[in-house]
Amino acid sequence: MASTFKTLLFSTLYPSSVRPVHGVFIETRLRELLKSDRVESKVVAPVPWFPSSNPKFGSYAKMAATPRFERRNGIEVFHPRYFLPPKVGQNIAPYALAAGALPTVRKIIRDGFDFDLIDAHFYYPDGVAASIIAKKIGKPFICTARGSDINLYRQFKRPAGFLRSTITQASANVGVCRDLADQLIELGANPDQVRNIRNGVDLQRFSPVDRSEARHILGLECSGMLWISVGNLVELKGHHLLVDMLSEYPDAYLVIVGAGPMHAELGARARLLGVADRLQLAGQQPNDKLHLWFSAADVTFLASSREGWANVLLESMASGTPVVATAVNGTPEVVASADAGQLARSRDVPGLKAALDQLLANYPDRAATRRYAEGFSWDETTHQQLALFDRICGGKG
Repeated sequence: MASTFKTLLFSTLYPSSVRPVHGVFIETRLRELLKSDRVESKVVAPVPWFPSSNPKFGSYAKMAATPRFERRNGIEVFHPRYFLPPKVGQNIAPYALAAGALPTVRKIIRDGFDFDLIDAHFYYPDGVAASIIAKKIGKPFICTARGSDINLYRQFKRPAGFLRSTITQASANVGVCRDLADQLIELGANPDQVRNIRNGVDLQRFSPVDRSEARHILGLECSGMLWISVGNLVELKGHHLLVDMLSEYPDAYLVIVGAGPMHAELGARARLLGVADRLQLAGQQPNDKLHLWFSAADVTFLASSREGWANVLLESMASGTPVVATAVNGTPEVVASADAGQLARSRDVPGLKAALDQLLANYPDRAATRRYAEGFSWDETTHQQLALFDRICGGKG
């Protein structure tokens, strides 16, 4: 008889009713895992404390408005608060996070959910906090690296020390791509305890819609080539490079989906370059509508300076649209065929332009792009997670 497990998923990135697309890939992975009927899980997704939910405070207000408890897609989600003081927050975040979440974790156990292990996501500060909690309650924990938690925080002395300690204490260390798994080993992980368990793509949610129909539904009046770039409006996503590229392609139209601090700057940049009439800043869009935006486009761009496993690329491919992306971290593992798209060898306009021209010279059939994405279903991810739980929990049944 196959073993069954109780897990506690721990991550500040888990979405909520107030921030429904925040870390949705973590929620999706858990939902797919639960379909196996071999796992029960509850979620602890701490939120920084903030005194006011007044909308004028932006993202801080959303944190304050997050419910202490909610049920999302049948999963119980707890949102305890933790205090994160300014300026010194980065260095003490793991301790603050653990202190804020520990009472909730203990109450979950007292209330009858005596879970087998903590399944943490994002090493810093979440995984470090999970290691503190696991030690106090006598439970094993695993942690999954997702990108900047390793790529970025290993560059800072104190967080890097926390990372090394957490990695050696974990029962298993997981990278969502080979690049992150290799970095975990570089930071001290025993290679035998490292797993590369990639994300999958929801092939039902992300499916092709006729390009003209998708444009009509979205109200996109574009007779030429349509580009799309999806992600937070921050420098590392490289949206500004695509705005610059518009002047090189007078028949192209760019849609940027996302929200963030560079919104005004991107608009001003487009006006300065005389391409504002061919740029649409569409704002943040519901995850269940993204397939329409991907389907409407001729190409999806991801001009990031760093990535873990970029779900947006697979979501575009599953919608039938090939991609152009910078060859950073795990992205070459995602874009590994001409049917998927092309990689830019340098993160600048010439590099992106060369990759786009190569894509357009041998543009793949939409059905072939979709078939490529079908090789990344969630089934293998779920299988690997269950095998890992079996190893850690000793064949518990």
